[in-house]
Amino acid sequence: MSDALRLEAVTRTYPQGTGTLEVFRGIDLALQPGELVALVGPSGSGKSSLLHMAGLLEAPTSGEVFIGGVAASTLPDAERTRIRRDTIGFVYQAHHLLPEFSAVENVVMPQRIAGRPRVEAERDAVHILTHLGLGERLAHRPAQLSGGEQQRVAIARALANRPKILLADEPTGNLDAKTSAGVFAALVDLVRSEGLAALVATHNLELAARMDRALVLHEGRLLDGGKLGAPQPA
Repeated sequence: MSDALRLEAVTRTYPQGTGTLEVFRGIDLALQPGELVALVGPSGSGKSSLLHMAGLLEAPTSGEVFIGGVAASTLPDAERTRIRRDTIGFVYQAHHLLPEFSAVENVVMPQRIAGRPRVEAERDAVHILTHLGLGERLAHRPAQLSGGEQQRVAIARALANRPKILLADEPTGNLDAKTSAGVFAALVDLVRSEGLAALVATHNLELAARMDRALVLHEGRLLDGGKLGAPQPA
């Protein structure tokens, strides 16, 4: 089985004063279809930057990012944009929903940008939102939804164009523990049912322990954390 996402010897440096700041020092990463992987590390370790690199939002200083086996980091802007639109779904800690549009309309929007007919886009939006437990909230605008419901809409929007890869940056970080667990369960269900390769940055070790394995970002290197055990009570 070929990797859905692969990073090979990726480095990233930034100018700093008279020298350079080395953020990543030879990152190697591979994600298989259907695999749910946690990306853990302390605040400031570069988790968000690594997701941006994997999602072709930021280019590595050296090394390569492969999407579906295609070397993608140095492709023309238009081609990288197409790959992001068609192949990669993003979920952030803040949902970034459009406040003037309903839940369905927020999920229809990326499909329309991709050129899908409105009838098909609305049908699929209703389907995925209903799958996420929002069948009775389809016409509600974000301000009429709870935090957990808003994040479910954001997940639906990320998956609207049927991506092969899901990149999530602290997707439950703004939610209370009970709501977080429900949103995460819905996310896992969709990842499994759609056969996505998912990389989820989180500081929540309890959630990380429910994923297939963990990768630990430490001092610019990516370490294999294996399958985390559930945290024990103090």
